[in-house]
Order: sequence, then C-alpha cells, then structure tokens
Amino acid sequence: MVELYSWPEILTAVLDRRDLSVSESTWAMRQVMQGSATPSQLGGFLLALRAKGETVDEIVGFRDAILEAALPLPVPADVLDIVGTGGDRFGTVNVSTMSAIVAAATGIPVVKHGNRAASSASGSSDVLAALGIDLTLPPERVADVLAEAGITFAFASAFHPGFRHAGPTRAELGVPTVFNFLGPLCNPARAEANAVGVAALDRVPLITGVFQTRGATALVFRGDDGLDELTTTGHSRVWEISRGDIHEHDLDPRDLGIPLAEISDLLGGDAHHNAEVVRRVLDGQKGPVRDIVLLNAAAGIVSYELFRDATQVQYPIVERLAAACARAAAAIDEGAAAGVLARWVEATTRTVD
Repeated sequence: MVELYSWPEILTAVLDRRDLSVSESTWAMRQVMQGSATPSQLGGFLLALRAKGETVDEIVGFRDAILEAALPLPVPADVLDIVGTGGDRFGTVNVSTMSAIVAAATGIPVVKHGNRAASSASGSSDVLAALGIDLTLPPERVADVLAEAGITFAFASAFHPGFRHAGPTRAELGVPTVFNFLGPLCNPARAEANAVGVAALDRVPLITGVFQTRGATALVFRGDDGLDELTTTGHSRVWEISRGDIHEHDLDPRDLGIPLAEISDLLGGDAHHNAEVVRRVLDGQKGPVRDIVLLNAAAGIVSYELFRDATQVQYPIVERLAAACARAAAAIDEGAAAGVLARWVEATTRTVD
C-alpha cells in the first residue's frame, strides 16, 4: 500500500509553520495510534505543532484518527458527556463527576469519558473507584451498565489503547501537548450532547471549532477564575454550539440565585476524601460544593435539551440554566441522584453469568 504522506513531509510542513489539512492530520495521528511513529518522530511532531499552534482542522483530523482506532462502545448516540480538560491546577473536588451523576438522575443517559487526575488531587476514575465502582469492566459490559444504571464510565486508557504508544514520549517531553486537551473530544460513545469545561482560554476556539465542524451540540465554558467548570466564584464565559452556530454568553451565577463562593470552598483532597464529598452532596448536603455541582449539571441538561430541540437556543440561557438547576436540585433532594450512584456500584460489581 502506498502511503499518502511521510513523516519528513509532515514534519517539514509543521516546522515551516504550515497548517496541516484534516487528511494530513488524520494520517499523522493514525501512525501514532498504530505505534508506527518512532519516539523521535512523535516528539518532534508534538513540539513543532505546539510551537506553530494547532488549528481546528488539525484537531479534527487527530480526533477522527483516535476514534477510528478506539474500541467500540455500542450505546445510543443520544448520550451526554460532562467533562473538563483539566489543567486548572486548583485541586478542586470532582465537580464534573458529581454533575454527571446528577444529570443522569434527571433521566438523561450519560457516558462519562475520563482518565486519572489532571487538575484535581484525584481524577474521575480515582474517585469513582473509591466510591466502589469497578472500572476494569470489559468494553461490552460498559455499555450494559448504561442500560442498567443510566450512567457509565469509559476509561480513556481502556478504550484508546493506541494512547500507550504516545505515553513514554509525552512523559519524557514533560510539557503540555495536543494530547492534553484531546480527551474531551474523543469519547468513544461519540456523544451527541456535550458539556465541556476548558481551563486554557486559548484552547476554547479549537474545542468549539471541532464541535462546530462535526455538527455536535455542546456547551463549552470556562470560569473567569481559570476553573474548567462553570464557576461560582464569579463570572463564566459560555459558548453554546448547535447546528454549526456558536453563541457566546457571559454568566453570573447570582442571576440563577446562586451565591458567590471562594475557591477555598471548592478544594478537594485525595480520592477517598473526594468520594466522601460526593456521598454528602448526593445525600443532600447544602453549601458551595452543591451549588457548583447544580450549575454544572445544569450545563449538561441544557446541552442535552438543545440536542433534542435546537430551537431552545432562542430562549435566554439564564432561564434555561435556572430551570435545569431546579431539575438537578430535585434529583438530589428526592433521592434520585443517590439512587443512581447505588445502581452504578451494583451494576459494575455484581457477578455476570
């Protein structure tokens, strides 16, 4: 088979600061996922790409190659993912994990895609394991759990085995690369509704551009404090993507009746500490952590409703988020959220004949 491209061609283009096409980018990432790129080729590529600056077409190509190589996750397309890029360095509690559980408790099917810690002291997989959820299930069982519990977890390292080929080089480089924000774009469930928190402001146009190009529905957001969440310490910026259009909003949590918090109110600890925080919030404990969980669960709910009905975009986002916050609060206070967690644990730990 004749290759379309070669590493000398690709590396020369990036070193000359020429942006790659989707086809070229797909070819390059396909080599990485297959283990065909040498450490020198991969390291040079990642560094040159970072120095040049990535483009939407390049990220689209990388995403396509990663999903092409991913293990299948046979679930319906109408699922939601709530995820953050990580990298905000604050060490908060696991907001997106709790928000995903609460959103699932409102009846929305959730496939959470995650990995080990990026900006929290414990990542989504760490805290879920501490809660008693078995994350070592074979891929076919991951899909079954969604049907049984209304939520499931796709462990990035399990569904993207090709990532292992990049791991040693990334570790040796020791600097952020394009891989650091590809995760939220590569859910193997190919979620049609997405709520994505982004820590680095300069990455927002890339992430929104990918959702726009691929025709997905998403709320992308960043706290003005730097959190990769809708923050409750001040304002957040929100980018709403639907049917190829992007609408930008400024959000003040006080407009939803949520009081301002201090960042110190949101800090977490190790996986066991954060798991206890999850239990307390799902059991109905009031306070700043509950507030930020409600707000981010609401982002997921709004994204899902927008996927189901694109005309929702004509209504003020504050009104839609306020209604979604009320749904999320009811899911906690009526015991539905705690019930989802209990079913999730049971579904992943029971013996299957």
